[in-house]
Amino acid sequence: MDKMTTSRDGTSLAYGVIGQGPTVILVSGAMSTGGTVTPLAHRLADRCTAVVYDRRGRGESGDTEPYAVEREVEDLAALIEAVGGATALFGVSSGGALVLEAAASGLPVHRAAVYEVPFADFLAGGAEREAAYKEQLNKTLAEGRRGDAVELFLRLTGLGEEMIQGARQSPMWAGMEAVAPSLAYDDAVMGDGLLPRARLAAISVPVLVAAGGASPEWMLGANRALAEAVPEGTYRELAGQTHMVEPEVLGPVLADFLTR
Repeated sequence: MDKMTTSRDGTSLAYGVIGQGPTVILVSGAMSTGGTVTPLAHRLADRCTAVVYDRRGRGESGDTEPYAVEREVEDLAALIEAVGGATALFGVSSGGALVLEAAASGLPVHRAAVYEVPFADFLAGGAEREAAYKEQLNKTLAEGRRGDAVELFLRLTGLGEEMIQGARQSPMWAGMEAVAPSLAYDDAVMGDGLLPRARLAAISVPVLVAAGGASPEWMLGANRALAEAVPEGTYRELAGQTHMVEPEVLGPVLADFLTR
């Protein structure tokens, strides 16, 4: 990141800009930084001006307590102003939930796109699972057990125990523990884990909702329902893709939507 701006509460935000064309701010999901979506930014750069940033509490950005989802919306407002005004937003996973909230809040956003926001409406026992995760996550973070918080999240994503223990022994684990407190931020952005239908109905701009054809049916069902809940929603399914979508596949679809 080679640029900085400041949010309303004084939090410093690190960001970078690449490409030319209509501007889009890329919002990463849980356990990630702006670097996670940088490959997608490069794939968009020949048709769009892509902005990547470290969400508060991650990477080179600062953090200010107490946390509230409204502060992250203010972060996006600061970024929009820094890059010249009205823009589009794209968010992946829980970052998509933040994008939807920002659009519903009335920020100067003319288009929004999301990829696989993990609302649990179509997951058996989804609401109960989300509530249990929230309780356990808050407890482990309050006790300073960052590694255990990361494990909780990885289990929530469906990662097996052998892979989780392997991750603990890997060089990337220290970085994962460093951003573990931000797991509570993504949890707050997701609310109770279910589609916020009334809030989605307040979004007045076109929204592209994309999902991977190889993802679980509950994820596909949730994102179809998400597209239907937004007044100007469009659903696209990307054949063969999973939650870890390939930038080479998503990029052209996103660029087509942003440059209409």
